[in-house]
Amino acid sequence: MTVTAPEAPVRELVRPAPRRGWRWWLYSALVAAGAAWLAFVVAHLVLSGQWWLWLAVDAIPPVFFLAIPVVLAVGAFPCRRSRGPVALLAATALLLGAPLSGINVHRFGGGDGPAPADAIRVFTWNTGYWDEDEETEAFYRTLREADADVYLLQEYWYAKTPEPLDPAATRLRAEFPGFHIAIVGELITVSRFPILRQFPLDAPDLPPPTGGSTDHWLYKTLRTDLDLGRGRVLSTYNVHLPVQLSPDDGPLDGDFYRVVKDQHGQREPQFRALARDVAANDNPILLAGDLNTSPAMGDVRKLPDGLRDAAYAMPSIYPRSWAESSNWPRWWRLDWAFVSPDVRVHSYGFGSAHGLSDHRSQQLVISTG
Repeated sequence: MTVTAPEAPVRELVRPAPRRGWRWWLYSALVAAGAAWLAFVVAHLVLSGQWWLWLAVDAIPPVFFLAIPVVLAVGAFPCRRSRGPVALLAATALLLGAPLSGINVHRFGGGDGPAPADAIRVFTWNTGYWDEDEETEAFYRTLREADADVYLLQEYWYAKTPEPLDPAATRLRAEFPGFHIAIVGELITVSRFPILRQFPLDAPDLPPPTGGSTDHWLYKTLRTDLDLGRGRVLSTYNVHLPVQLSPDDGPLDGDFYRVVKDQHGQREPQFRALARDVAANDNPILLAGDLNTSPAMGDVRKLPDGLRDAAYAMPSIYPRSWAESSNWPRWWRLDWAFVSPDVRVHSYGFGSAHGLSDHRSQQLVISTG
């Protein structure tokens, strides 16, 4: 009888998991970055203009919606594993975000052709407070050199000195004899054409004033109906919407979010007031000024229906109007001009602020009839 010893159990060899090298980490980081940016773009499309807190995010430079997908795709190109997934994520984000980028795709239209002899020259500008200290003469020289028929000026506000009784009207009448002047709060319209009717737009659901005069708080749009002759009337809307946030407060400061919420409460009624009045106005319309709204913000959709951006007559591929004379880069377009279909725009551009304001001026040549 032969006795055989039991076979020793075969031990399974456990192979150690392979170490993840730098290529795997690079692949993961690139794909994660592409997915995160796409998720951000989708969230921005959904929340911008809908949720007050997103006003803080709205400060993102619009060009980022074009630049970041391109940077991601280029960065992933040398990596074979991430090239395809990142390219797909970046292309989707670019497709969704391109309309927010501020790129002027209509610039090739060239406007509405040569201006007729009776075309109207318009100059609109956030003056960056008023003509104080040594800037006074340079300020009025800038206005004179614009040689406009209509001036839409915002931020008639004295930051340093007490406001005199009627300083702007007196000096403007001397500088522009024969022109007609309308002033409400911080808004001034100066017109070579007679003003048939002038009134600020009421926004009855505004919160109570917290600073400045009552008119400065309540009225952010001044409408003037101008008599162009031969039975033609042009309605101009001189607009300065409240800023969405304070650049002086950081996101770690509790006041930052209080200001954002308060500004949202001021902006929304002004958008509604604009939409109501424009919808009921049958005149040709020019709406222009500092809207404190970039192309990336969902608030652009709250502007009155039926108006078109005058940028189709602007040669710039990426229009920018702010910040002209501050520590911030000039990456934003906050100043706009819109016209109704019966207004032709022959030229449109941004001019220099000459160091007097952090906003560039807007200069247009338009015609009606």
